[in-house]
Amino acid sequence: MLEPQALLRVMIFVGVLAVLLVGERIAPRRRDPSPPQRYLANLGLVVLDSLLLRLVLGAGALGVALAAEQRGFGLFHWIEAPGWVAGLLSLLILDLLIYFQHRAFHAVPLLWRLHRVHHSDLAFDATTALRFHPLEILLSMLIKMGAVALLGAPAWAVVAFEVLLNATAMFNHANLAVPPRLDRMLRRVLVTPDMHRVHHSIHRDETDANFGFNLPWWDRLFRTYRAQPREGHEGMTIGIERFREQKAQSLWRLLLQPLA
Repeated sequence: MLEPQALLRVMIFVGVLAVLLVGERIAPRRRDPSPPQRYLANLGLVVLDSLLLRLVLGAGALGVALAAEQRGFGLFHWIEAPGWVAGLLSLLILDLLIYFQHRAFHAVPLLWRLHRVHHSDLAFDATTALRFHPLEILLSMLIKMGAVALLGAPAWAVVAFEVLLNATAMFNHANLAVPPRLDRMLRRVLVTPDMHRVHHSIHRDETDANFGFNLPWWDRLFRTYRAQPREGHEGMTIGIERFREQKAQSLWRLLLQPLA
């Protein structure tokens, strides 16, 4: 049986995904063909990822945060930082960590073999945010657990970060037609679908840009920001050149893709 916080996270996840899927039908940004097996593969991966995390790492980063609170380890416990300061700094630092982790998964060939499962999607919508190889998800959680232990991040901040990361990742992968003026305003505080879509371009110089999942500031600060794709959002090609056959998009092929 799920704990209350886990049940809440699942409910928020399902609710945000449902709203975005409906929004994509009402106001799509692109007309990408999406065969049913693509949705099955993407949703199948998130189910496998969730089960594997639960079986291998248990409570994950939240469990580490609760242990840090009980035993008083981690930076914020050592310096006795107020709870709200520790929480806000934890949210900021964890988001920065995800930015650099994302860059590492592009730069290191072995890690890119795992991460390219995400990039090999031939369409771009909210389910693309769920499309990660189980080994990448495990590595990512281990990195977050290490960061939470070093920081002594409050448990509430860890839960808030996970909820925000899941929700914003689904939003910025959504095939939503956001009005240009609203998009420009949102980009000041949040990664938008048009901003992140550039990152899924078939052109590697565009793929190696706009690494942020939640906050847009890191890309500007570290000069990895690209405003628009060279071919425009309607004309750009999504995915990776090597994996463009439909048979490569099945769940089984995605699990084996890092070995290709």
